Amino acid sequence: MSDLPQDPASRRVDPAGVVIALALAGLAAVLVWDASQLQSNNPYGMGPHAMPIVIAVGLGILAIGNLVEALRGNLPERESADPKAVWLILGGLAMLIAIIGLGGGFILATTALFVTTATAFGRRAILADLVIGLVLTTLIYVAFSRLLTLSLPAGPLERLF
Repeated sequence: MSDLPQDPASRRVDPAGVVIALALAGLAAVLVWDASQLQSNNPYGMGPHAMPIVIAVGLGILAIGNLVEALRGNLPERESADPKAVWLILGGLAMLIAIIGLGGGFILATTALFVTTATAFGRRAILADLVIGLVLTTLIYVAFSRLLTLSLPAGPLERLF
């Protein structure tokens, strides 16, 4: 693609950009609706509904900006997606859900996602990625569960800590 500015008459509406803008707006609307359904016992200040609304406002701004650029035809050309990489990442997400659902815990589930994502991005050192993933996710688990006292899904490895 050339770096020269396009003639305004040659620009066309980007239909995919419009669909993305509508999807972002729809997601923002779902977040606002969901936040409105939360019960809050907090008589003043921010309650649990505040953060989803902040995120929804951000998504709404992104939707408006994307729609304007799509209607002007100013969105950059999209690269073609590698279906193998997309399926690897989706498979990693499915493994994450399955491992947590079957009681495997956070560390094993997130390690599986790490390895499949690294493979999707072209890395072929699966054993090294397993070790890196185990170390990183163990550190993350310890930081979140011990330092921040957050409850993450526990499995056999998490019971060691």
